[in-house]
Amino acid sequence: MSLSKELESLKDFHCDKRCVLSVYLNTNPGDPEQLNGAWKIHLKSGMKRIEEYLKLSSDADEIKAFSNLREKVTKEIEHSQNNLNKGVVIFASKEPVLWSVHYVQVPVKTSFHWEDYPVIEEMEYMYKAYPEAGIILPSFGEVRVLDTAMGFLEDELKYRFDPNIEVWGEEKRMDPTNRHVIGSSKVDILEPRLKENLGRFYKGMADIVERLRKERNWKEIHITGEAELAEAFAATLKTKSTSCIYKNLNNSSVHDIIHQVFEK
Repeated sequence: MSLSKELESLKDFHCDKRCVLSVYLNTNPGDPEQLNGAWKIHLKSGMKRIEEYLKLSSDADEIKAFSNLREKVTKEIEHSQNNLNKGVVIFASKEPVLWSVHYVQVPVKTSFHWEDYPVIEEMEYMYKAYPEAGIILPSFGEVRVLDTAMGFLEDELKYRFDPNIEVWGEEKRMDPTNRHVIGSSKVDILEPRLKENLGRFYKGMADIVERLRKERNWKEIHITGEAELAEAFAATLKTKSTSCIYKNLNNSSVHDIIHQVFEK
């Protein structure tokens, strides 16, 4: 299920009385306030505050339901503590059943909620800033396509082009010893035949990008590459790109590419 559809499902979820635990936890190792695993303290204290509040109500069933979810959520996060990213968002309920876990690579403000519905406002804000999106990196030798959501790489596709024999195709895993050297994009000095072949390659890629946009529910398309190539590729798209960044990021890490596209 795509994140947008899951958010719609969460909007419709409710119970007769308070039964949903919503957890937003900042686990960003680069945050000075998270040194030495400070998230563990915030997790413990946040859960304790809800428990103390519930004890005042003297509702044994509600206290038991919360205690069970508290234990389940805590175990989930602690089990993944060696692979945590910037944040964790969890929506959980025992009856009716709800278990929605998201380890995200976007900023999260720590908060805890116990209601009869999932508290998704902050998640919606995060999704608006980092929706499902395709990042396209056109170069002369290949086109990289990054399928992203919430700051994470969901999938990466690479399409290599041989301008001399007009052959191109998808390669998910590239052989680093046979990788096209991506450097100058001086398309203007190419002979006409190579320009024509490159244009044909980009037009074919535009059809693939359009298909991926529909299949993967992209809300945005971003293009980044050297100016002439980025503009040439953007001109072939049926769906207008959200942004076109004139920067060659092919030698950058995926994390850095996503950061530069969405936090520009």
